[in-house]
Parts: sequence; structure tokens; C-alpha cells
Amino acid sequence: IRQKDIIGVMRHVAENFVRYELAPPLEATTPLPEDLASWFATWRGNIGYQLHDLEIHSTGDLAYAHGLAHITGEKNNGEPNPDLWYRTTFGLRQIEGHWHFTHVHESVPFKMDGSFQAAVDLKP
Repeated sequence: IRQKDIIGVMRHVAENFVRYELAPPLEATTPLPEDLASWFATWRGNIGYQLHDLEIHSTGDLAYAHGLAHITGEKNNGEPNPDLWYRTTFGLRQIEGHWHFTHVHESVPFKMDGSFQAAVDLKP
């Protein structure tokens, strides 16, 4: 992700990868390489991407991980440069001796004041 390496990302993704990403729709249906290419094109240089408080739990060939993700960097399309924290959960499966992502779920809380706005200003 940091180096915008689509091939590198795809090496770690299972064939039937399911994505619930921050951006609509509810479930991502565009092939991941296409989504990554479009998203990576909106960044100037490398992307600041860090996982914090990541906990990994596994048994046999299944695992899940959860924590907070922090994304920063310089946008090249006129959008403000992000400094965004969000929640992330990964499902993983060991296939032929290698761990692969089978599921990712990203979310931000929404304000419960009736506005239903995403609370993108939160920091840990």
C-alpha cells in the first residue's frame, strides 16, 4: 500500500477476497487491481499507511486481526491531504503454506447527533 505496488498487494490476497471498504458501495465489487490503480493515482508519492494496536488471533489455517489504521500523504487531485484514523479488521487463511487476506472491513464511527456524518476527525 505504502509504495502503491498493486502486484505486491495482490500476492497476499486470496482469490475470493471480500472487501467492505470506507468508500461506497456497501461491498466492493470492482476487481481489486482496478480499485487500487484508481486510488493510487490520486496520491503524489508514497502513501503514509500504518497499523496501530493490531491484535492477531489464529487457530489452524484461519486467523483474524483487528486494530486501527492511520493514513496520511499528499493528494494530487485537489482533495485535502488526509490524516485519517479508521478501524480495520482482516480475515486471513493459510493457503499452501502462505497467509492470504480473505476479508477486510474498514469503518469510521458516525455521529449519533442525527447528522449521520462520518466522524473522520477522531484520533486515538
